Amino acid sequence: MTELIVNGAAEQGLTGWLVVAGAPVVLRYDTGQGYPGPGDPGPARRGSSFFGGGDTPLSTLRQSVTLPRKPSQFAVSAWLGGYASQQDGARLSVEFLDAGGTPRGLVVLGPVTAEERSSRTGLVERSVRGTVPPGSRTAVVTLQMTRSGGGTSNDGYADNISFTVEAR
Repeated sequence: MTELIVNGAAEQGLTGWLVVAGAPVVLRYDTGQGYPGPGDPGPARRGSSFFGGGDTPLSTLRQSVTLPRKPSQFAVSAWLGGYASQQDGARLSVEFLDAGGTPRGLVVLGPVTAEERSSRTGLVERSVRGTVPPGSRTAVVTLQMTRSGGGTSNDGYADNISFTVEAR
């Protein structure tokens, strides 16, 4: 399988991602101040950084990737989360498009609710595998981080985003 996401682990800041809305940020696991830390739930093999929603109600990052010739299977995964009992969250979607830009399929991961995190600050892995919809030529990968409650911080978090495709 070929990895198609650039900088899915946020280790190079926002490199590879187009900022579509808001003010997404890259945070370090050693930031403190209530952000996910090295001891909080999250990837076992985490780097030093992860994506956060910043200080706007909605922050959106996007990558458009060209699929290999004759794509057959795909796998998408991400660690998604939020802060304590707040419902702020992150949602990852992959939209498959044909050569003319017509949607052929959509896969959505998250958001992970506070209940799914046991009201703990941290990230939870979500993943799905499937067959690339026939006629698909590109995929648009979108990460949305949403503040759903009060406060000034958008505590939707994401890390280790992966989108792989196998060609026949």
